[in-house]
Amino acid sequence: METRQPDLTRQNILDAAFCEMHRRGFQAASIANILADTRLTKGALYHHFPTKQALGLAVIDEVIKARLERLIFNPLRDSERPVETLLEIIATIHERVPGEFITLGCPLNNLIQEMSPLDETFKTRLNGVLTRWQSVVEEALRRGQAQGMVRADVDAQAAALFVVSAWEGCIGIAKNLQSPETFALCMKQLHGYVEGLLTPKP
Repeated sequence: METRQPDLTRQNILDAAFCEMHRRGFQAASIANILADTRLTKGALYHHFPTKQALGLAVIDEVIKARLERLIFNPLRDSERPVETLLEIIATIHERVPGEFITLGCPLNNLIQEMSPLDETFKTRLNGVLTRWQSVVEEALRRGQAQGMVRADVDAQAAALFVVSAWEGCIGIAKNLQSPETFALCMKQLHGYVEGLLTPKP
């Protein structure tokens, strides 16, 4: 399907806004920089996004959440053996995320830290992404239990909460240390945790 010019313009704005917000945070993000990156007029930007808040919320929904959908959510949902897929994603994620996710941090977590205490709409939207992430992992674990791969005594909801929390924590520590090696090592430990949820082989 051919992409219409207004759709392409909107996507270019979103991509530029995501990069600017990732580098600087939402509050310090410069509309002038976004316009310079896209070579658009202020009128063109505000035609698609009437306020800076609207632009930020669209970045959460259409860039950050969409990337998580492609990278994690959809593969888990579509997998016939979701626990194996979860383990594979955790084992390889350090190779699949851009380098700036270590130097600049997780875009989702950065916004949670910055904006959740300040803006209720941002907080609700960001919590929605986290809730989606946890529910996808929880469902993968429950399906794993139904398949006999995950121990029946595992609390899938609590385990999913821990997986997501540890995942984000790994990125946060790696950002603080500016160390891709730390991220890989931390995710290896998370991989071991999920393996520990599996039903022992006879």
